[in-house]
Amino acid sequence: MTTAKVDGPAVIGVGRLAPGVVSSANLATDLGIVLAATFGAHLWKWPGPLGDTTAATLLWTGLALVSVWVVVAAALRQYASFAYDRTLLDETAMLTIQVTAMVTVLAVLQLFTHAGGPLPRIPIFLALVWCPTLLSRIFIFRPLARREEPADEVLVAGIGPIARLTAQDMRSRGRHRVVGHLTFAGESEKETGLLHRSYSADGAQCSILGPVSELQETLRKTPVGEVYIAGDTRRHSDEMQEIIRVCEKLGLPFALPPYAFRLERAQAVDTHLLRDGYLHYKQDSARPSHIAMKRLLDVVTSAVALWLLLPLIVIVGVAIKLSSRGNIFFKQARVGMHGRSFNMLKFRSMVVNAEALKAMLASANEQSGPVFKMRRDPRVTRIGRFIRKYSIDELPQLINVLRGDMSLVGPRPPVPSEVLQYEAWQRRRFSVRPGLTCIWQVSGRNQLSFEEWMYLDMQYIDHWSLAGDFNLLFRTVPVVITGRGAS
Repeated sequence: MTTAKVDGPAVIGVGRLAPGVVSSANLATDLGIVLAATFGAHLWKWPGPLGDTTAATLLWTGLALVSVWVVVAAALRQYASFAYDRTLLDETAMLTIQVTAMVTVLAVLQLFTHAGGPLPRIPIFLALVWCPTLLSRIFIFRPLARREEPADEVLVAGIGPIARLTAQDMRSRGRHRVVGHLTFAGESEKETGLLHRSYSADGAQCSILGPVSELQETLRKTPVGEVYIAGDTRRHSDEMQEIIRVCEKLGLPFALPPYAFRLERAQAVDTHLLRDGYLHYKQDSARPSHIAMKRLLDVVTSAVALWLLLPLIVIVGVAIKLSSRGNIFFKQARVGMHGRSFNMLKFRSMVVNAEALKAMLASANEQSGPVFKMRRDPRVTRIGRFIRKYSIDELPQLINVLRGDMSLVGPRPPVPSEVLQYEAWQRRRFSVRPGLTCIWQVSGRNQLSFEEWMYLDMQYIDHWSLAGDFNLLFRTVPVVITGRGAS
């Protein structure tokens, strides 16, 4: 039996795993823990054989709690591949929300049963679920997830020996997928044995997307989380410096061999630990602890808000359904962090064929730049006009915040068609997670021009702080209540 070395606890005798295997095993284990805790919390208080009625009641209670667990986990994307890379603080917060949801349901059920009934005792149930699910997640499934097929997408600049070894090393580490390579000047297919603009590295095909001079255009078409600059500094220093300039302009993280280059904004994430032979740079100076606190604020606040606003959400959903034809919710593709697309949720405030009618109304656009805004948009329904004015249509985006697609505070996510018209400097908006509110929302909203909007987003990115986020959240409340600047 061999020991496979990974970051964190050792995993014995485990090779590469197919994508999704760990998530499925983790879900099955957690559901088993919930069912076992349902019976265990009752037997702990009243040990002895279970009668038929008691056993049936506990079984149905367990199934109800399992359903709650699955629904909340789906909203949080708790079993998505990227979820296993969350910080321990974030992981603890997510599991706490899931357990809290079940405890809330269990407390409601106990209101309708007599004292001493067959339902599990809440304090014991809480301990029997929270501790095992958290410990198994941290010490079993997170290490196993590192053995799954890659989840993160990166671009490698270079096709020489260093670049190929870099790609092979990232594949062996298991959390990166190389979407392709760019070529430096002087690197030829003949030199590196490349045929048909692709090559085989460690058993996997790697595509050549073009020369490094086309990096900016490549990043427009291919969203990646980081760029690895694997060039020869003696031959490619000017081109490597240009890649740094482009990444800084776009707000995209990049990694360099430990050499000195001129940096304008980027700062080293960790200068004393070179886990993969590269120094990693990002475009802000925020401390990791502050980033973790921001995410914790997102999770806790959005979860509490969804529980408190549930009656309003139900009322709005019924009103939309009764007032016009179509679905209650509107799902639209938006561009998020590092250019990755996600489906943003909103209450439907327009007629069902609103997207088709948009082209016909292009000449009536009242906003400068690529954004479409119209004060008296004929596509908006009667209910839609009210919920848009007071931003009620945005409430379902709290689910996007829980999932990690968005944050409470950050630049608003644009639609892909608008992004195609962005200038390069405007794409730096994607260096942070998009949000429900930002400086634009509290500074006039649709009364501002597109250029002013973009500059305000840059101001937020360059001067981000937790105190600033709290300030923006408090300033957003009166803007939403009064409907100022909305259309």
